Amino acid sequence: MRRLVTLDTLSPGKRGRIAAVKEGVLYRRLLALGLVPGTVVAVVRRAPFGDPVAYLVRGYCLALRRQEAATILVEEIG
Repeated sequence: MRRLVTLDTLSPGKRGRIAAVKEGVLYRRLLALGLVPGTVVAVVRRAPFGDPVAYLVRGYCLALRRQEAATILVEEIG
């Protein structure tokens, strides 16, 4: 059975495959940015106080606040 966590809980250097994006205010924006189910996301680094976090998505670097990343469910892959 696969273990799903929210994107904001992954540590720098870890990767996850997006399983779902929760419906909400940012839902369409996140999908438009390429955060769709099946996409692999890597955590690049966190800001000094933990917010925002830089992610590598489809070959580009994307910064998301922890609150935004908490709406994305991922399966940890490494």
